[in-house]
Amino acid sequence: MSVSEKVAYLKGLLEGLDIDTDKKEGKLLAAIIDTLGEVADELDDLGADVDELSDYIEEVDEDLGDVEEFVYDLDDDDCCCDDDCDCCDDDDCIEVTCPACGEDICIDFDDIDEDGQVECPCCGETLEFDIEVEDDDEAEDDDADEE
Repeated sequence: MSVSEKVAYLKGLLEGLDIDTDKKEGKLLAAIIDTLGEVADELDDLGADVDELSDYIEEVDEDLGDVEEFVYDLDDDDCCCDDDCDCCDDDDCIEVTCPACGEDICIDFDDIDEDGQVECPCCGETLEFDIEVEDDDEAEDDDADEE
């Protein structure tokens, strides 16, 4: 039974009990029941507004989900580390899987700082590498030794 139905029942009860609304007690009961009727009407209006807002929020949530999918999936769709790219064939770049986010990323050797650290472009986690850097003179000496 809704609040409006309960108030209607109380109005009927007030009339059925032949309570004299000209006396103080009858006036009070009639005023209380009228006030309850107004409250019930307001509650019905608020319920309709809540339903309308709930529907609107669902639509906005779906639209936001579409936007999030478009924005955040750009990294997955346009990643330079897929099988069709040429960037990881370069000797100045290594392909690794980030242990924090699990994404395959290409790390350019120039991006690795002197401590062997670089930030993951997907999640921002600091990755550490143990890479020995050869001087150009040492590299030329090694090439000469091999010939």
